[in-house]
This record gives sequence, C-alpha cells and structure tokens, in this order.
Amino acid sequence: MSAVLEVERVRWRRNQLSLSYRFDGYAFATSYWYPDVDLDALDRVFGRDFMERVHVHTALFEAAKITSLRADAVSLGPYARHATPALAALFAAVHRGVWAQWRFENDLPDEGAPTLVTSSEDARVRAVRRAVEPTEALAFCGGGKDSLVALKLLERTGVRFATLGYASSVYGATAPQFALLDALLDRCAPVRRHRQVVLDDFSEAPVIECVGAARGARTITACETPSSVFAAIPVALAHGYGQMVFGNEASANRGNLRWDRTGEEVNHQWGKSLEAEAMLGEYVRRELVSDLTVFSVLMPLHDVLIFELLRRDEDSVRFTHSCNVRKPWCRRCAKCAYVWLGMRAHLEHPATTDAMFGEDLLEAPENEGHFRALVGLEAHTPFECVGRVEEARLALSLLAARGLLGPRGRSLAASVPAQSPLDELVTPALDQARIPEDLRSKIAPLFLDAGAAARARIARVLSGAGR
Repeated sequence: MSAVLEVERVRWRRNQLSLSYRFDGYAFATSYWYPDVDLDALDRVFGRDFMERVHVHTALFEAAKITSLRADAVSLGPYARHATPALAALFAAVHRGVWAQWRFENDLPDEGAPTLVTSSEDARVRAVRRAVEPTEALAFCGGGKDSLVALKLLERTGVRFATLGYASSVYGATAPQFALLDALLDRCAPVRRHRQVVLDDFSEAPVIECVGAARGARTITACETPSSVFAAIPVALAHGYGQMVFGNEASANRGNLRWDRTGEEVNHQWGKSLEAEAMLGEYVRRELVSDLTVFSVLMPLHDVLIFELLRRDEDSVRFTHSCNVRKPWCRRCAKCAYVWLGMRAHLEHPATTDAMFGEDLLEAPENEGHFRALVGLEAHTPFECVGRVEEARLALSLLAARGLLGPRGRSLAASVPAQSPLDELVTPALDQARIPEDLRSKIAPLFLDAGAAARARIARVLSGAGR
C-alpha cells in the first residue's frame, strides 16, 4: 500500500509554468499561466537556480492535494536539492493543519503527514531581495465580500495597490471567472490588474473511484491559500511588490469542531488562519524573498464588522461572488447560505440581497441542513469558509427583529437562543494580526469606527427601535 508522490518535472517558458507528478503509476499535471509575467526574464534577473527553487515550492504545495490519496512520502525527484529541513518542516505543519478535516472525514485519526524526502545536497540558493521597489501592494482578489472590503480599506487608507485574481479549471471556464472579477474591480481602484490561470487535470478526474477507494480515501483536500502564496511570488518579483495582502478574517482562527478521538481542532479554514499566515510569511522572508511581507488586512475583524464595512459600499456588493459550486451563486450550498444570511441581516436594503440571490434561501428545503449547521444545531459547522455559530445566530436574530423571516426562518429562529452581539464580535482585535505598523495606524480608526457603528446599529435593531 505504500506509495510515493513524486514531482517529475518543473518546466517554465515565458508565461507558463508546467508541473507534472506521478503517484501509484498515475500521471497528473498542472499548469500556471502568467499573462503579464515573463518567467524567462526573471531567470536573467534572479538566476535560474533561484527561480527553480521558487517554482519547486509552487509544485510541492500544488501537489499536496494528491496526498489525499494517502501518499506515504513526497519526493521532489530531480529537484531534491531544494528539499531542505526548513521546507520539510513547513510542509509537515501545513499538512497537519489543512488535512485535519481530511483525517476527520476519512476516519483516519492516526494518519500522519507524508514525509518530504530531504536531501543532503546543499542547494546553495539563498533568499533574494526585490530588484525594484514600487509603492504598490499586491492584493489578492477572489471576488467575494472580504475582497471588496479589503480593497476598499486599502483605498481609504491611501495605499496604492494592484490586484491578483486567478481563474482555475476547477471552477469551470476561465473567461466567465475573470468577467466576474473584473465587474467587481471596476468598482475599486487598483493601479493594475494581474491575472493567473490554473489548469489542473486532478481535481475533476475520478481519482477517488479509480485510486483513492482502494487505498481507503474518500475525500480530496487541497491547501489553496498556502499554494497561492508561492504561486504569486513570480508576480511580486516581476513587478516589485513588497507586500502580499490577503482578505482573510478572524473566523479563520476558529475550528469547526474539536475531534474527540485526537483532541485536535479541525479547522476547514486553517490555511487562512493567523497561525498559517505567520508560518508562511516568515518562511518566505527567511528562505525566498527577504523583503516580501505577507499579511491579511482583515485578520482583526469578525464577519459582523466586515458586514458593517460592506454597508459603506452597498452599491458594489451585488458584484461580489463567493460560491465554490457554481459561480456566482448556486444558492444551495453552505457558503451561499451563510453569505445570504449575513448580507440580508446586516445590509441596509434587503433588496440588495434579493437582487443577488433571487429568493429567500431560508425557505428552500434543500438548505435546511446548511442553516441548522450554521446556527449550531448539528455536530459541527459546515466545512466551508463561514463564520462562527454566534455570528449566524446574531444574523438570524436581526432578521427576526427586522421582520424579514418567512415560515421556515421563523421556525429555525424559534429553535435557537436569540443572540446578542458578543463583545469580541464587534471589537477589532488589532493585536491578533500581522498588519505592518504604518498601515495599522491608518486603518485602526476605520476598524474602531465600524465597531462602534455595528454595536449601536445591532442594539437599535434588536430593541425594536430600527430596521
């Protein structure tokens, strides 16, 4: 049953990075396209050995999804000289954090992270500094509510930023994905828009049926956020960005459940957490680019404050999208249910949410299980990027107070305790973030103002004094 996942080839030419792997005799491939980055030019500036090191990191964390088929070890094959103890430690830590959900879903409490086969050969490639130093930051834009709030915060604090949006074959055709992103970015002010296209033949293949079932694997997990950090380094180097800015928020630091068989916290969003961010950011500066900072501008905020900040740009909210099943919204998944619930509860105009979703998602019988899990009536919250039980319960209480619940919604609200805002949900935790000090000093007043406004608004609504 033992099997090694091997990185067979890492090739690049101008705008394409081509990665190929082999596991248990099966071949898989992924390609990254960088329309406005010349990878060959980066070789000339930073050296081909160094750029190979960067691309091998992308290859390793992209390949991690294949370990869901229960790989015992991972080999970098002809690139083994880059398998340092530091990289092995990072890979093991990321795998433990991200794959806790996978171990839980597959009932494999004792499954360890696959070993990265290290090399005794010294790669003799050290961290570099950027060749150019513009004033812009590189902000990741996935197109959802968090992206909109993060970009608007950068605008309001005077930060010049470019955006990086990616389209993946996992989510269908490329053109519609970029059209959705562009519609949102038209409402923002990036100095330039970078694109990345990811074409992958693993995620849509019948790998569980053909490979995983025989090995005792039932689900697939990927480390999307850690992978995106390494895959974006060529963009940062080509254009000189010194900051990678994410829109990950405080809910990423809270797990979905405590697994009684292992005592560990199972957190679907661990790859977006402060712990993961610090680990990745420190590794990048130490091992790859010494003057590149990775942080999330929303890490101090829970969703209650993010929805409050969305109220400042409610006319742009309809251009967001967050569904991982069918973009922009499938209306029948836990992510759609959570976003609909929060937007309808916190935004000023119910018509905004109605125009986006076209129906009351609480009244759809297919969503009953999603909403029950969101408000804490099931064994654990959904394995999706959603907020805490307390936030979902608060949203339900607000909808009830505003008279915006139908029959199913009222029945659900009657089955859970009414939720007033916990102090921590409306208090920005500025000490729980890695925002650079110059930006922190500018953004803190905006966070504090949003906290005060959310507290007053929620109290007014729940008291019956306002809608």
